[in-house]
Amino acid sequence: MQKQLRQEQFKEVAMTPDNPHWEIAISRLGHLAPKSHDVRSEFERDYNRILNSSAYSRLKHKTQVFYATTNDHVCTRIEHVNIVASVAKSIARSLGLNVELVEAIAFGHDLGHSPFGHHGERIIAEIMAEENFPNPFWHEMNSLRMVDVIETLPNYNGENENLNLTYAVRDGIVCHCGEVDENYLKPRDEYVDLTTMKKGQYMPYTYEGCAVKISDKLAYIGRDIQDATLYGMFTKKDFAVLKQIAQNFMKTDVKLKQVNPTSLIYQLVTDLCEHSNPDIGLTFTPENFEMMNQVKQFILEKVCMNKRLEPFMEYANLVIRTVYKFLKGYYDGRGTISKLKKDTKLYPTLIVAFRKWLIKYSNIDPALRELRKYNNTVIYDIDNYMDYKQAIIDFISCMTDKFIMRVYTDLITF
Repeated sequence: MQKQLRQEQFKEVAMTPDNPHWEIAISRLGHLAPKSHDVRSEFERDYNRILNSSAYSRLKHKTQVFYATTNDHVCTRIEHVNIVASVAKSIARSLGLNVELVEAIAFGHDLGHSPFGHHGERIIAEIMAEENFPNPFWHEMNSLRMVDVIETLPNYNGENENLNLTYAVRDGIVCHCGEVDENYLKPRDEYVDLTTMKKGQYMPYTYEGCAVKISDKLAYIGRDIQDATLYGMFTKKDFAVLKQIAQNFMKTDVKLKQVNPTSLIYQLVTDLCEHSNPDIGLTFTPENFEMMNQVKQFILEKVCMNKRLEPFMEYANLVIRTVYKFLKGYYDGRGTISKLKKDTKLYPTLIVAFRKWLIKYSNIDPALRELRKYNNTVIYDIDNYMDYKQAIIDFISCMTDKFIMRVYTDLITF
């Protein structure tokens, strides 16, 4: 019988009620109605709120690597999130961390991804720089924005309220970036205002957040190879290079005939769990860390920079910029809603959806907000042109690949 690796060395530093940071970790920005006899923990409650959000549902039609895929076996953003959660929970169980916190962070970490994946993220960032927005666009911060002020759930009165997640989950989301260049991850001690962070400025507040951060990288290393193979993107020479990388580091005396991505992840997860401890942090052996970085570089060159993706990248740029410019042209202060309404028959899908967005999140029609039971935070002042442009950015960043392609087709079709 196979022996299960479970050292649980991190039990004393796990985010539990015994942790000195516990009260901060479970604190929320606002009031969340208590439930009598609730069998869930604070973090499990967050997980449920994320899982039932519209943003989570949209992940099934958002790019992981391959845009608007029609292949049912190719990973979209929702599969990626589930793989990250699976890897992170394995690490957490082995080390004795809080599995419920890990799960909540993992399921929420990519809610702020734009359509067309990281390429869409770059396009939106370019637009915001050109338009002199005060803050840059990066998906980790946009994921925090998503769970803080965009996503809502109905309460018992039927009112739409913000998710209002705990600090530890929000922190893990905004600090999750999987581009781990250092081989020792330890959480920071200090509380910081998460909304003021700069990209890559801080480590997570919890070891659970660190576990998700590493798992984000491990998840895409395995799946990107598998998906690129399905699309025939590797030559025989590419396979030989990948096989040699794995052969150099895999713990086996058997000569590899092909690279099994799940075996790569298994070796890295096992290595991490064997060699990490609270004194030095989450870490790989130097050999396995080097293997991970070599595989990552291989994926960057052979998959992410593959010429097969270039035509769609150009298309994505055209689509996002066209939709942004089109909606920007409707700004007329308090008259914006009326101006949009006049063109509803011409562009029904886009105009109707954006009008609903403005009513829900701006102060343009308080009476209609109340009628529709929108009790969420108002985040745009319609008299402020920059706020209006931010509304467009938020609206676009929520779109799936399929939806933005559909509204673009509506714009150019007669």
